[in-house]
Amino acid sequence: MTRLGYSLREAIALEGPMTVERYMALCLAHYYATRDPLGVAGDFTTAPEISQIFGELVGLWAMEVWNAMGRPARLHLVELGPGRGTLMADMLRTARILPDFLAALRVHLVETSPTLRARQQGMLAQSGPEIAWHGDMAELPAGPMILVANEFFDALPVRQFVATERGWCERLVGLAGDRLVFGLASAPEHQQRAARPAGAFLERQDASICLTATIAGRLAREGGAALIIDYGYWGPATADTLQALRHHQPVDPLSDPGEADLTTHVDFAQIAAAGLAAGARLHGLDTQANFLHALGIATRAARLKAAASSEQAKAIEEAVARLTDTGERGMGALFKVLALTHPGLDAVPGLHARPHPPQR
Repeated sequence: MTRLGYSLREAIALEGPMTVERYMALCLAHYYATRDPLGVAGDFTTAPEISQIFGELVGLWAMEVWNAMGRPARLHLVELGPGRGTLMADMLRTARILPDFLAALRVHLVETSPTLRARQQGMLAQSGPEIAWHGDMAELPAGPMILVANEFFDALPVRQFVATERGWCERLVGLAGDRLVFGLASAPEHQQRAARPAGAFLERQDASICLTATIAGRLAREGGAALIIDYGYWGPATADTLQALRHHQPVDPLSDPGEADLTTHVDFAQIAAAGLAAGARLHGLDTQANFLHALGIATRAARLKAAASSEQAKAIEEAVARLTDTGERGMGALFKVLALTHPGLDAVPGLHARPHPPQR
């Protein structure tokens, strides 16, 4: 049993069952503070680690948005949850093709993990622009910004509710002997009967909604854009999307608390609604495959392959295929892309502007 596992059991024994939201928050705080979870030796791999092309295209996207913003002399380039710093390193290397853009940048990384901050500092030591690290969005200085969040929202904790004959009852984490188990609150959240069949799930992404409102409100006031890329759906969901990964394999979310990556699929409908309510403009939703194709992933891959060995060219092809795979579980279809901008920004590369969320 992990040390965090003991602490959770003691807390539940003293205070009663806790919400899934609190359980996720406690587990993830411990998880990210104590390790580098990325890569073959870790628990999962993100798109920037698969191919440099991903970060290069996001860098080109940011440059085009900066042009559309009127090329402000100072721009905050922000990344939420920057992992090892790979995405930002690729973006900044690409930015060298437009010196005025590079000179305008003030780079800000929002990261709470000491372990990952150290990796980011090493990765970005020779990147050029001044870089500042922050614990949360509240620490960012004022001014126009371009924000990137790749596989960040999926790790924000959620509340889960289950349809019962009594109504929507919140899912809780409790004890059965010395084991952590899922259960339901004794009283429903609402008295009315659930409109879905018994056993259906509803995931309320309060943390994502709050963060989106903060980002969108700032964009509406000070200008800029936010690019959100993550695996998810246009909600609401009807099934449990909570999952745990350890050594790239699914495991029980309640086993070995704090030792596996806990995530849920992102409900982009909730994010879009929160962004619009806070005054931002919505662009997207689209699949990662369509977004990367629109930005020219095939052209960039062809240029890299032209200067590569046959073995390197094969690796490039395999990476592009993985990023754009539109099969049922492929990254190209499962991952979605959405942008929020200042309401005066009419267009951003690769995504269609929408006056209201697309229909499900």
